[in-house]
Amino acid sequence: MSEDSVRVDIWLWRARFVKTRGLAADLVEKGAVRLTHHGKQTRLDKSSRCVHPGDELTFAINGRVTAVRVEGLGERRGPPEEARALYSSLTAEQPASSSEPPRGER
Repeated sequence: MSEDSVRVDIWLWRARFVKTRGLAADLVEKGAVRLTHHGKQTRLDKSSRCVHPGDELTFAINGRVTAVRVEGLGERRGPPEEARALYSSLTAEQPASSSEPPRGER
């Protein structure tokens, strides 16, 4: 691991998506986390895999699918404001399809 990467379980914990590193490791090891690195998507199965700034992660927690871009690695598990600076949401960036007219206007 280099200074420009961090283990995925540590990153998920620092970004406050899970309460413990153990829960983060379980999430990864059950195959619920996908990593997109340099355009190539991989389903992670080992919590020791590293993430880098610019990578994208997609995972499901509590029945909700979350897609984020890694913006920073963090030094610690800090307060929520610090954790939110580690990622940007990709879920909200998806534009609505304009090929279908809105309901009631057909």
